[in-house]
Amino acid sequence: MSSSISTTIWEVLMCSYCGSDLKNNDCDITCPNCGLHYEYTHTNSIDLRLKKKKKYNLEFELGNTLMDNDVPIEPLTTNTNTEVDFSNNITVPKHLTKELMSYFPKAKSPNSLMLDLGCGNAIHKNVCEHAGFEWVGLDYNSKEAPVLGDAHALPFKDNSFEFILSIAVLEHIRFPLIMMREAYRVLKPYGIFIGTVAFLEPFHSDSFYHHTHLGTFNSLHYAGFNIIKLTPNENTVLLAQASSGLFPKMPRFISRSIVYPIHLLHMLWWQARYTKNHQLDKYTRIKNTTGAFTFICNKI
Repeated sequence: MSSSISTTIWEVLMCSYCGSDLKNNDCDITCPNCGLHYEYTHTNSIDLRLKKKKKYNLEFELGNTLMDNDVPIEPLTTNTNTEVDFSNNITVPKHLTKELMSYFPKAKSPNSLMLDLGCGNAIHKNVCEHAGFEWVGLDYNSKEAPVLGDAHALPFKDNSFEFILSIAVLEHIRFPLIMMREAYRVLKPYGIFIGTVAFLEPFHSDSFYHHTHLGTFNSLHYAGFNIIKLTPNENTVLLAQASSGLFPKMPRFISRSIVYPIHLLHMLWWQARYTKNHQLDKYTRIKNTTGAFTFICNKI
């Protein structure tokens, strides 16, 4: 069996264990350096998940200040320097807002690669290809992913991608600092990394760590990213919990309508409070009660 992925993608693949080039055989994929064998799945995906345990060492510097640079924590606004026009007839997943997509970069060349990290059922493929990229989807177990891999040990060479997209993945990662380090490693210099992570959303799909704005900033900063935007979703904890936690399988419009009076009272109370105390402004309310955060950063 052979893979349908392009030569361009093959050139950036590597052994997830030792980082060496791979040899593509008719029936499997081998690493000449460490001797590991990788296989094709029945859906013709390349399975580059770790075949044995791997150590990953992290080092921390204590005593330093975390947010020593000025990154405003406020709702995302439309980028005035949009590179990609998504206004024509292209199907866009509902969780990708027009504000978020206004920060999508445009591919610099016909061979530009982007990584959809935790691609799921490949719903982002069309919008990423519309931006001019060759889409590379990686997931741990999705049948729609052309590459199966572990976010803790990405099977790609250093500086492989101009753009990385990771939507609602970070909370499902056991060691998020390692995932961020790996994302930084495979992103090209000046490449863009856009993603979202749960905060006060309910526990879902074996989620490990739901990140505050400080936790999100810390993970990105530790990896080495330059953080451009760190923004709270305006969907607050009440609406986020109602949609997927408080009332399982209930139609969303019904569950949200049940909590909406409390949500409205919550906003009115904050409005009354921050007219008297300017430190309790609406951005603080949203930051402290949001269901999820969006981050936009680059590698410089």
